[in-house]
Amino acid sequence: MPALYALYVVNKSGGLIYYKEFVPIASLQLNDTLRLASIWHSLHAIAAQLSPAQGCTGIDLLLTETFDLHCFQTLTGTKFLLVVEPKTPEVSELLRTTIYELYTDYVLKNPFYEIEMPIRCELFDQNLFATIGGIHRRWGIAQP
Repeated sequence: MPALYALYVVNKSGGLIYYKEFVPIASLQLNDTLRLASIWHSLHAIAAQLSPAQGCTGIDLLLTETFDLHCFQTLTGTKFLLVVEPKTPEVSELLRTTIYELYTDYVLKNPFYEIEMPIRCELFDQNLFATIGGIHRRWGIAQP
């Protein structure tokens, strides 16, 4: 059964500015999430530089036996990482449209939000959880 586990938002400097778990997967502490974000940022940048393919911007997908990590990098360098159950359908589309639209509507249009700073926006949280909850209900996944 597909599931969406967690969302990370990493700024263009590699700092973690947002993290939310949708389905508990592991007991990650704050330092673990910060480390994961900075390591991914570094790997993403190295992959873009080492790739023989023209126009490569970095790693978009990491597949493992227990999870898939999808990455969407915006033109400004902000990265959205979504950790999901392996073989979850339409994750790239979800990141590029739905989650990114929520980010632009509720975070970037918030007059009190400063770019590159941690995201603390209640409307973004509410709408993100409503969207993910709707997807999970459609797939028959129990919410915590």
